[in-house]
Amino acid sequence: MDTIGVFSTYQFSDTELQRLQAISPRLHIRQQAARDERDLPHDLASIEVMYLRGAPPTDLTRFPHLQWLHIPWAGIEFLLDHPVRHSPVVVTNASGVHATPIAEHVFALLLALMRHVPKMLAHQAQTGWPKGTWNAFRSLELRGMTLGIIGYGSIGREVGRLGAAFGMTILACNRSGLRTPDTGWREDGVGDPDGSIPTAWYSPARLLEMLPQCDAVVLAAPLTTASRGLMGREALAAMKPSAYFINIARGAHVDQDALVEALQAGRIAGAGLDVVTPEPLPPDHPLWRMENVILSPHVSASTPEWPRRVYDVFAENLRRYVTGEPLLNRVDWERGY
Repeated sequence: MDTIGVFSTYQFSDTELQRLQAISPRLHIRQQAARDERDLPHDLASIEVMYLRGAPPTDLTRFPHLQWLHIPWAGIEFLLDHPVRHSPVVVTNASGVHATPIAEHVFALLLALMRHVPKMLAHQAQTGWPKGTWNAFRSLELRGMTLGIIGYGSIGREVGRLGAAFGMTILACNRSGLRTPDTGWREDGVGDPDGSIPTAWYSPARLLEMLPQCDAVVLAAPLTTASRGLMGREALAAMKPSAYFINIARGAHVDQDALVEALQAGRIAGAGLDVVTPEPLPPDHPLWRMENVILSPHVSASTPEWPRRVYDVFAENLRRYVTGEPLLNRVDWERGY
């Protein structure tokens, strides 16, 4: 019986290691923390499976038997220029693990903007309310609004599910502009696996048709060459003056100068940004001090459940690797995610 060598720089607990080892007696699992390829052991020539928290080694000749590389992140833009892209090694990611926390963060930002939470906190710090509080804090309701989601992957689908539960109409923009099923890893009850929630689908070429219909726009697309700068001046100009923009994807999707201008001129109502360019912003950047902007420091995925979900993805794929089943979350280099 041939042994399957597995090496991980992610440190599993004893219980997790036991569960992984129980998948098959063929598995020989090693783990060692490593910041980069210089810290990797030199005796990994027989390894078939690698689980790396950082970028893979650039010299893949060190691993002649490597078949499958797994990374615990959803975004893989840092690998688009890496030699692994042009190798026969299968790469999988952790798509799906962030759906719940990031979708909840989307609505934390959106509701905080619509319900004037920053303004309330400012008055709370001053220990007093303004005159005419009924009108000063008049808020909007999610029910009846139209929510446009750019990028209908695992995160976008959970945003859509939660939005529909609030009574919102959901519009989706994805690469094809067609309803597609979710074939990646996901937890039970999370997301929109068959794509039944959106009432209409749009491709990026038709984004300007979708945006004027939306009361809120959520950007949840992976960063690719095609999506870089997707929300530029023309796209921002197509939004309603009353609409809110939420970005939990990557700052490079957005023309940030154009966003600042649109916010300052009141051409959109507000923005909730978990990602910006650069991160963090310079202290003198206007986004820090805008009343209609809420910033968070790229932490929308940060909850105690992340390690469990990351482990579950790898464990399921390791089971599939041993049994010869197709791996989940396989990176498609042509799509860029």
